[in-house]
Amino acid sequence: MSNRFLGTWKLVSSENFEDYMKALGVGLATRKLAVMAKPHVTISMKNDVITIRTQSALNSSEISFKLGREFEEITPDNRKTKLDSRQAAYVIVSLQTTITLDKGVLNQVQKWEDKETTIKRSLVDGKMMVVSVFSYP
Repeated sequence: MSNRFLGTWKLVSSENFEDYMKALGVGLATRKLAVMAKPHVTISMKNDVITIRTQSALNSSEISFKLGREFEEITPDNRKTKLDSRQAAYVIVSLQTTITLDKGVLNQVQKWEDKETTIKRSLVDGKMMVVSVFSYP
């Protein structure tokens, strides 16, 4: 992983974030609060495990992972990842998340049911740019 990503980043602006959350099914009140939040994102690495911690007045979340390996995640909007039917009586949402680093872009892909979210983090002029795309295959 590139050390350029390591550190703390503050959201300055976002475009179409509310539309993205609406497509995910996030409720109106939560969307309005999330759009106003200006989270700090801290990316750290110990050995080959990367941690991304997001903190805002609305909520906090943390994921730890190894590049290229699927992992379990509970997203800030409470989508649960990789819930195994052998571990629970029922499965509401089964979501698989994988993060890779390709040509200086940290790509986070979340797949569930027939949907997919891609979150791309890149560094431009000392700022982290994040593009989130929701799609149906």
